[in-house]
Amino acid sequence: MPPAARTPAIDPLVALADRCVQCGLCLPACPTYARDRQESESPRGRIALARAWALATIKPTAAGDAHLDHCLACRRCETVCPAGVQYGELLLAARAVQRQRRPPVWQQRAIEALSARPRLLAAVLRGYRLAHPWLPRRWRPLPRTPARQAEPRVATEPRTVALFTGCVARPYEVATRHALSRLCAAAGVAVAAPLAQTCCGSVHAHAGDRDRAQRLAALNREAFGAADTVLTLASGCHESLVQSLPGATVVDALSFLADHAAALRFDEHRERVALHLPCTQRHAVKSVPALRRLLARVPGLQVVELDAGHGCCGAAGTAMLTDRARADHYRQPLLTQLSASGASRVLSANIGCRLHLGKGTALPVQHPLEFLAQVLAPGTAGRS
Repeated sequence: MPPAARTPAIDPLVALADRCVQCGLCLPACPTYARDRQESESPRGRIALARAWALATIKPTAAGDAHLDHCLACRRCETVCPAGVQYGELLLAARAVQRQRRPPVWQQRAIEALSARPRLLAAVLRGYRLAHPWLPRRWRPLPRTPARQAEPRVATEPRTVALFTGCVARPYEVATRHALSRLCAAAGVAVAAPLAQTCCGSVHAHAGDRDRAQRLAALNREAFGAADTVLTLASGCHESLVQSLPGATVVDALSFLADHAAALRFDEHRERVALHLPCTQRHAVKSVPALRRLLARVPGLQVVELDAGHGCCGAAGTAMLTDRARADHYRQPLLTQLSASGASRVLSANIGCRLHLGKGTALPVQHPLEFLAQVLAPGTAGRS
């Protein structure tokens, strides 16, 4: 008898793309399509492009690469897709294939190299702080790094509840980590911050460098090996940590504190604040309801949600550094809304969004936990 015929293996990227029914419901939800009004700048267009490349029915071109590069990975399309297309996974796969034939620009390579070495990155950013006042405007892509502060006093060996500190967030989020420490103490929770942890790898994965992302994931698995719960502060890091730490429960710090909110008491505070909801928080982490519940516990507080345009600030990981003009275009509607809102500060739960928004406004831009720690009622800290 002749041997049984074998079914050709299906390319995983093609399998992901084939779930798209080309209905077009994603188009109104897509910020890049709204900007350029081109099919190739829509999720549907990018899916078709990635599929054609995988099947070798068309040759890659610089124009096609640019369309893939422009995607903000906001994943708004996933929330409206009736076919359940896993667009985030498809985008990572397409960019991994793209990277094999086209090296990234030097700025991207430099960012990836520094992100994978958080201590070196912190040293570079300390130098950036010193040089910032004398640098030309075009050489100041980020807000000035805060003055060096002591880290909050937490254990450095893994415990039941551990904190992920990230890469660029290490020098920029010291005040946020102090705020979390204070709020967790008020809830009767002790938190550790393992010293051996490193970057989550999302910067690398989104640029197609899956190998380095996996190496960073392995380092974090070892660092957090004894932790049952790992808290994240940056919504952009959360999903990478979930994938990297299968043995732990990875929880957004906002959701964690919302679950312990009965132990938290806040002073009356009459202020109007602007709340920016990062794409990663809305569409991946889904901690927006928890954040709203926490802010609602502050008597007298008025919250204005920034949702102009598509609500996406355009930071998109490294795009705010490698494609500033487009990033600024997506940010501008939010800044215009902020200016008209009468708010005195901005709250946003992702480090990249805060850095990008902070370059466009003179108002304080904080993690929501910093604000909540500031209005924590005296005597609350340390109560269980």
